Amino acid sequence: MTYLDALQTTLAAEHAALFVGGYLGAQTSASADPTLYEALRTSYDVHRARRDELTRFVLAGGAEPVAAAASYDLPGVVTGDSAAIRGEALRVERACGTTYGYLVASTPGEQRSWAVGALLDSARRELALGGSPRPSPGR
Repeated sequence: MTYLDALQTTLAAEHAALFVGGYLGAQTSASADPTLYEALRTSYDVHRARRDELTRFVLAGGAEPVAAAASYDLPGVVTGDSAAIRGEALRVERACGTTYGYLVASTPGEQRSWAVGALLDSARRELALGGSPRPSPGR
């Protein structure tokens, strides 16, 4: 996978994370579960910033950024079911983390620190959502 391909794949993952994350955020309540609500709000803000950064990187690479899909498969969670919402948010974050791992592996040295930072940030969000540490790739 080339660096530009990895950027496009990661950008596509961020588009999906924003779509699903927005849906999940709408299924929770700041008063009923303030911790989950804040985690989802913060996650949404971070994913939006990452999407914008990845778009700039793709443009700087001379390519047209991959567009978001018109829609994505949404999980069947019930409004207020904090456990299901948290589980789906964790699944989305793990998918993004995996994609960032591929980006790190495909990124030239001078740009790698941004990709590593994004991967570590994704791992921290996984932990905040109840995930457990996973071994590093290659272990």
